[in-house]
Amino acid sequence: MDASALRFVLASASPRRQDLLMRIGLRPEVRPAAVDETPRPGEGPSAYVLRLAEEKARAAARPGELVLAADTTVAIDGELLGKPASDSEAAAMLRRLSGREHAVATGVALLRTDEDRLASEASETTVRMRRLAEAWIAWYVASGEPRDKAGAYAVQGLGSLLVASIDGDYETVVGLPLTLLPGLFERIGLDLLTRLSGRP
Repeated sequence: MDASALRFVLASASPRRQDLLMRIGLRPEVRPAAVDETPRPGEGPSAYVLRLAEEKARAAARPGELVLAADTTVAIDGELLGKPASDSEAAAMLRRLSGREHAVATGVALLRTDEDRLASEASETTVRMRRLAEAWIAWYVASGEPRDKAGAYAVQGLGSLLVASIDGDYETVVGLPLTLLPGLFERIGLDLLTRLSGRP
């Protein structure tokens, strides 16, 4: 199959990931994939997000496609913080992160279905949260923004006001480190620049 004919699919409903891809000229078909996101015993943040990204890519894939999937988690004190199940859980997560450093890991997987070639990689970044007064936590939770965010905050939104510093790749915290894409394309036998240029 002509590699340029592979449909490009994003296995995520995240508007943040869609925006990042469109910023560099990639316009994917969006097809979210649901997988069991329960961490395995002893699974670290990078291993966890890599596994989920790979599972999501395979779950979403159909013949003749190039499928990109990603997953992000927050880790502190050796525990993974996923998306809060309620506003009260979101507030509890923010209290835990307040004034401290935590890790944000994003795993990215790229699956080429015509040759069944899969490449994946994880990126990890350290974020320090400001010391948050209860009024800030209440305000942020009331905004609704934490509800579908790992660790209960979005660095690219109102949550930027809660962050003191980022040591590493900003896009890893947003949820899709674009720096990984050229290498992932190369590992499955494709050239990202060719796709961006629209050449066959």
